[in-house]
Amino acid sequence: MREAFVCINASPGSIEEVFEEVKACRGVQEAFRVHGVYDIIAKVSGETFEELNHIVIERIKRLGEVQTILSMLLIGSEKPVGDGELLLV
Repeated sequence: MREAFVCINASPGSIEEVFEEVKACRGVQEAFRVHGVYDIIAKVSGETFEELNHIVIERIKRLGEVQTILSMLLIGSEKPVGDGELLLV
């Protein structure tokens, strides 16, 4: 499974509309409205890098009011196991 975080800027006045469209995209696991440089951050997953790329480029980037995106591929993660220990995945 490949995962990425996608930071999204929407046109002024359309953030809520874009947020709802992003949440509805297949492959989007979670989406958050945020304050700061970006308007929305989505966690996206796909079986391959090609599928992940398709979700980001063909689904999210092509939404009508999306102005810019920044994608960050996850290359590993640390999950708490217990007693402060970490499991590297």
